[in-house]
Amino acid sequence: MATIGGHTLKAFDEDLAELRALICQMGGLAEHAIRESMRCLMQRDVEGALRVVENDRKLDVMEAEAERKVVQLIALRAPMADDLREAVAALKIVGLVERIGDYAKNIAKRVPQVDGAGKIEPLALLPEMARIATEMVHDVLDAFVERNAEKAQAVCERDQAVDDFYNSIFRALVTFMMEDPQNISRSAHLLFVAKNIERVGDHATNIAEMVYFTATGERLMDRPRGQDPSATP
Repeated sequence: MATIGGHTLKAFDEDLAELRALICQMGGLAEHAIRESMRCLMQRDVEGALRVVENDRKLDVMEAEAERKVVQLIALRAPMADDLREAVAALKIVGLVERIGDYAKNIAKRVPQVDGAGKIEPLALLPEMARIATEMVHDVLDAFVERNAEKAQAVCERDQAVDDFYNSIFRALVTFMMEDPQNISRSAHLLFVAKNIERVGDHATNIAEMVYFTATGERLMDRPRGQDPSATP
């Protein structure tokens, strides 16, 4: 059997499979956190939102464990070329998945701020935006496990839909605030929620780019991004 740095290819593959499984488990927790934080927002479930915040600690612990596994994998197996590229990509992906969990936590923290608020029309757009972003996270981690460049590229292409939702929500909430100054505080919280969902989409796209590069050795060409209406020219 061929060896890498004195260690068998089988051992390296087994270690990498364990790492992939841990990252996918993290991704599953992050996906659930996004869905649950949005449910709590729409239903004004303050207690549920607090549980989302508390459960984020699990992702932090798993991130540390995954980082330890990557360092151990590189140190003990001494991977070269494609294998090293995959190990380094896994390390970066771990951090991005943990950050996605943080965005879900941030959304949950806003639930008490909008509890008791009346009907806010732009709020109706947020669940669909969150659904697309969450599916991007799910699909890109599938692409990661499968080393599927085509799936990764498809995830990148869907980021524009999330950006478009953000732009629409931003404009709608600005209008809502202008119509009545009493709406400013609630609308600002929802803008924060929309921005966090948009960042989930961006992070899923960043993971997709790494998966594509790992699978092909080539980088995706620069993609057009949705213009953030809140950005300064």
